[in-house]
Amino acid sequence: MEDFKVIKTADGSHSVYVDSLDEHYHSYHGALNEAQHVFINNGIDTVSDKQINVLEVGYGAGLNTLLTFLYAKENECLVNYEAYDTVILPSNILDALNYAELVDAKAEFKTITNSSWNIMCQITPFFSLNKLNEKIQDANLKQSYFDVVYYDAFGPRAQNEMWDKAIFQKLYDSLKTNGCLVTYCAMGQLKRDLKSIGFHVVSLPGPPGKREMTKAIKI
Repeated sequence: MEDFKVIKTADGSHSVYVDSLDEHYHSYHGALNEAQHVFINNGIDTVSDKQINVLEVGYGAGLNTLLTFLYAKENECLVNYEAYDTVILPSNILDALNYAELVDAKAEFKTITNSSWNIMCQITPFFSLNKLNEKIQDANLKQSYFDVVYYDAFGPRAQNEMWDKAIFQKLYDSLKTNGCLVTYCAMGQLKRDLKSIGFHVVSLPGPPGKREMTKAIKI
């Protein structure tokens, strides 16, 4: 039996259910709403520069990448996007997702999903994408380079190893001063770890169905 299944979330957008982990790629309260709220509204949209370096942990189905591409196009900024994931979803699952229809970006989503892994791809003159099939723990990240980190790994119940403090120390070192990390997770231990590393931690209202999300700023 295939491990992945496309499901519809409460806002009408799709997500992917992973049978082996009993886990969804996005909130079943609304995949599109969650991505827009956590990573765009409280992430890249808070960066004032017109050239923005984005790091994503958990590329998944490419929803955050697509929304960031559309943000860059609308706001006329240059975005360098680096994304890590150890699982590459099969093409039949990606083709079944409805994100492109909902945001009227079929061609753009196809270009993003069809772009090669482990090679820097210039999607447009204003958006470069490097999808890396690699563990973030093994990544050789540039120091003080990124403006924003999207932390979108599976939750601690499914992948506890992705919430190890050492990962967040590595991400802290990769961020510019005043750069931020945003995640849907509001776990108390995560916030304590982020504070101990040196982040200024802010609890923000969460997306639909979730009381809080976390934003951590390198000061």
